[in-house]
Amino acid sequence: MAAEIIDGKKISAEIKEGLKDKIIRLKERGKVPGLAAVMVGDNPASQVYVNMKVKACEEIGIYSEVSRYPKDLPEGELMKKIDELNQQNNIHGILVQFPMPAQISEEKVILAIDPKKDVDGFHPFNVGMMLTGKPTFLPCTPLGIQELLVRSGHDPSGKHVVILGRGSLVGRPLAPMLYQKAKGANATVTICHTGTKNLPDITRQADILIAAMGKARFVTKDMVKPGVVVIDVGTNRIEDPTTKSGYRLVGDVDFNSVSQIAIAITPVPGGVGPMTIAMLLSNTVRSCEML
Repeated sequence: MAAEIIDGKKISAEIKEGLKDKIIRLKERGKVPGLAAVMVGDNPASQVYVNMKVKACEEIGIYSEVSRYPKDLPEGELMKKIDELNQQNNIHGILVQFPMPAQISEEKVILAIDPKKDVDGFHPFNVGMMLTGKPTFLPCTPLGIQELLVRSGHDPSGKHVVILGRGSLVGRPLAPMLYQKAKGANATVTICHTGTKNLPDITRQADILIAAMGKARFVTKDMVKPGVVVIDVGTNRIEDPTTKSGYRLVGDVDFNSVSQIAIAITPVPGGVGPMTIAMLLSNTVRSCEML
């Protein structure tokens, strides 16, 4: 029997509807959540992501503003802008769209953002709070994955979760989020990476498999056990002459084969992606409530 599709578009829409109610209550108190996005350079993908986030803000009543700079912007100028946003009372979340051009240190950018406005959850202060089990802002994609699991009826508690990938955006923060003694967590977590031996032997132990390594269709049917829940974080372009663009997006999982034995699986696109934006909005609203 084909797997249940975990619909990220539907679940993210439900989350955004709930945020609208919170925003109405905040506005009754004279507060409007505000998100500032900063983009340096003309990376096409970054432009698309920023535009999507701005549109999502508009849809639910969050104030947003975007600062766009040429790719030769000096690092010092960007730091000045971040400092200004740190001081702006109408801005509760600061989003600096990565990647940055070579002359700008992404580490310095992250450190420059006020942790109280770090709605991406990248600042070391917020990472540290997450590890102590007292989170302020959790990173958006891992938080979106956690929400997908809970809201689709696949609570990780007591399950063996195997994460493929140890990157700073997904695998590394997601592991401690899922093994915490907390709601939507309390799982046994294994992280696999390029140094892992006998990988299929480990992935076949997973009750929940999370693929986040950035390799198109890497996870195949023989690597999972029947009844597994699969969360596919990958977004990979592959050539497809049958489409107008000449390419299409696929995940890190071979969807057609794995979906035949999994109990539930996320699609690509339409799975984790919409949840990342929903969590960014949620963190911005939370920041407004806190500040």
